[in-house]
Amino acid sequence: MVNVPGLNVLFAALICGGIGASVLLLVVAVRGTVPDPTRPPNRLQALLQRPRSPLLMLRLAAGLLLAVLIFVVTRWPVAAVGLGGLVAFWPALMGGSKEEQQQIVRLEAVVTWCEALRDTTTGHAGLEQAIPATAQNAAPAIRPALLRLTGQLRSKVPLDQALQDLAEQLNHSADLIIAALQMNVRTRGDGLVGVLTNLAVAGREELDLRRKITASRAGDRRAVQLMLGIVLAVATFLVLFSHTYTAPYRSVAGQVVLAVVMGLFATSFAWIRKLASAKPATPFLPRAGQQVDPMEQRLITALTTGPEPAAMAGTPRAGAR
Repeated sequence: MVNVPGLNVLFAALICGGIGASVLLLVVAVRGTVPDPTRPPNRLQALLQRPRSPLLMLRLAAGLLLAVLIFVVTRWPVAAVGLGGLVAFWPALMGGSKEEQQQIVRLEAVVTWCEALRDTTTGHAGLEQAIPATAQNAAPAIRPALLRLTGQLRSKVPLDQALQDLAEQLNHSADLIIAALQMNVRTRGDGLVGVLTNLAVAGREELDLRRKITASRAGDRRAVQLMLGIVLAVATFLVLFSHTYTAPYRSVAGQVVLAVVMGLFATSFAWIRKLASAKPATPFLPRAGQQVDPMEQRLITALTTGPEPAAMAGTPRAGAR
């Protein structure tokens, strides 16, 4: 039989952990930290900055009611808190498909806009005329950002600065396209149509790949939800009809063991959720205060100016002395 640590030992472990965390916080406070404005927000900051869903309060209320009901029936505070938190934060553990679908919709909208912009500039139209012409018929996912860009152009905002604002509005999902447009504005090269064509083809290939990955992840999410449903059904049956088996969990040590078990389950589900979630687009354009990589800038310049101007820039003229 496994010997469960006594209550005094558990309290001593908690006190030692609290002292260690206090010392760590003291060291961090003494040394100080230098904020980096170019660093993306961490998970906690992103969670606090995320727009609140209208169903969040409903889930919190349902989780609270379920926690009270479970505590009244079982007198197990750990089970009440765990299952109540499962209901309240269900999307954080079992969701992810909606966010993935939104990324696909936005990517498709960006690729369609890239194709429309390529077709418009093929007719020898400048970007100042092509962007407003394509903004009206853009997909709803990116139309507000493009209409904002159109308004900035009409307000005589420099196109380079307006494109940088567009990248932030689109959450850096169109950085490659916007980078090509910015370098074309600076260099006025004639290779923009070819670059937009290649970017549109690459975007369509990425879109097909993401759809296949999303379809495969849907099966994994259903398997995890089915496994969770079976575990909860078995646990409910044991609590209601097998009091002898669940009797050890009525003690303090039993609640500690139950907390460990539920923590392992929550960690495994969160890990599966992380593996099945789609990562956001990596920013290609520099953020505020971030320097541009010279190699990337030369690469985009060479693509948007074409081979002939690049070759002429390094070749001396025939009449030069």
